[in-house]
Amino acid sequence: MEFEHLIKLIETVSASALTSFQYEEKGVKIKLGKEVKNAMPVGNAASADDWNIQNTTVVQTQEVSSLATEKTEESSTKPEGKLVLSPLVGTFYTAPAEDADPFVAVGDTVKKGQTLAIVEAMKLMNEIESEYDGVIEEVLVENGKPVEYNQPLFRLR
Repeated sequence: MEFEHLIKLIETVSASALTSFQYEEKGVKIKLGKEVKNAMPVGNAASADDWNIQNTTVVQTQEVSSLATEKTEESSTKPEGKLVLSPLVGTFYTAPAEDADPFVAVGDTVKKGQTLAIVEAMKLMNEIESEYDGVIEEVLVENGKPVEYNQPLFRLR
């Protein structure tokens, strides 16, 4: 399926009163759905032929929801100040070993390039270095907890 057709399909379903849509033809499977409060039944939905979808071996699942709302909520809950973000998905560790002291603590002055923590990913220990000179205001993740890509780890001032 061409990318433009897929985008048009997603936009059309998003703008309609449909809460879900499934299409399958010659190895193409598409399932679109969205959460809608007070959903109303809809009759005479457009036929699959109206979508002009070409043969391909793509399997696409897309949840269409209020992504803009989620982004707004996410950005309004981000801590303010200089943030050190996780460069990868993994497990966050504040110290080089279980019995060792943490690399940094709240109130410590740090320099750019100084190791602040470790994120373990696929059995590799990745040092997280400060991108800024400053003072640690807050450690935003607990030791041993999973972290996501671009998740704030530290807040500095």
